Amino acid sequence: MSKNAYVTGVDMVKFSKPGTHEPYRVMASNAIKGALKDAGIEVGKVQQAYGSYIYGDSTCGQRALYDVGMTGIPVINVNNNCSSGSTALFLARQAVASGAVDCALAFGFEEMQPGALGSNWDDRESPFDLFLSSLDKFGNYPPGPLALRIFGAAGLYYLEKYDAKPDIFAKVAVKTRSHAVNNPYSLLNKPLTLEQVRGDKVVYAEYLTRTMCCPPTCGAAAAILCSEAFAKKNQISEPVEIVAQAMATDTPCSWENPLDLSGADMTRRAAEQVYAQAGMGPQEVDVVELHDCFTPNEVVTYEGLGLCPEGGATRFIEEGDNSYGGKFVINPSGGLMSKGHPIGATGLAQCTELVWHLRGQAGKRQVAGARVALQHNLGLGGAAVVTMYRKT
Repeated sequence: MSKNAYVTGVDMVKFSKPGTHEPYRVMASNAIKGALKDAGIEVGKVQQAYGSYIYGDSTCGQRALYDVGMTGIPVINVNNNCSSGSTALFLARQAVASGAVDCALAFGFEEMQPGALGSNWDDRESPFDLFLSSLDKFGNYPPGPLALRIFGAAGLYYLEKYDAKPDIFAKVAVKTRSHAVNNPYSLLNKPLTLEQVRGDKVVYAEYLTRTMCCPPTCGAAAAILCSEAFAKKNQISEPVEIVAQAMATDTPCSWENPLDLSGADMTRRAAEQVYAQAGMGPQEVDVVELHDCFTPNEVVTYEGLGLCPEGGATRFIEEGDNSYGGKFVINPSGGLMSKGHPIGATGLAQCTELVWHLRGQAGKRQVAGARVALQHNLGLGGAAVVTMYRKT
């Protein structure tokens, strides 16, 4: 890559429950319009667009963008499971950083259905057959829907391996909801107590309750990326630099234990690449948005990103190093757990949140003096995308 890319405009719509949302093209076009307005440019300045979603017919990306403008540019539809939004961001950054274009748009959206995620294709082999057959070899883990079973088993394995207590997962849910209270974009914003989380409906293995799981959600988010020269030429103020970014996929290591099956090894490798590219380590990060589809995954990701030592999550949580006043503020938005997880939009909503913090625009949840931000977005199947941002 010859140069870094800059995020110059971001926006998102408030996420909503299935059945209460607007059509995908309305949500997406509103987010795109907001990001363009934030950047202070017209849609005609955008040279390429990447639209992410997993539930919808082909070329939904074009249909959503057409409501903003039909400029004839390339539009690429992106489906990379739960990391789709950050994959669109990854591709837009590559296009700018390579010099192929000076301005690119990444946007994501999703219309989800109530209940656990399932496959829309039962007439062909599933890409997750390998995951489930591998999990069966690890031991007698309880049954359940795919994502719940994979991440739930990872949580059980973590507890056994490090002699940790299940309360660490409940405490993360309480922490995350306390952040969401200050986010007007969060779907769930009522405070939770430890007793409420513990006492909620158990959904997996007697330790994981409903309030430790993200809800199915509908929504959209968008980001404008451009070169430094483009930003100067168009007098764009407060661009946020993407210092480093990496995507990792599965290796043979993924099939060796439940933690790596759930993406822990992908996360580690992507994070190591980012720190090497940036010449900065986790100790220089101020604010983090990470993929907390289930609270066990947030705990595992603390270690994968190098925010605490391996097996050190219990102490990290007990000392409050995952919230305001600690070493890092993690998921100030409320994360997927509270803000919601409309799959195609999730990675771009994380980007939006972090850009707001680096600009000092995050309102009551603002991380004071934030200069470096880290994003982690994970999809089973699989892909982990880690991105580091810096205030200019």
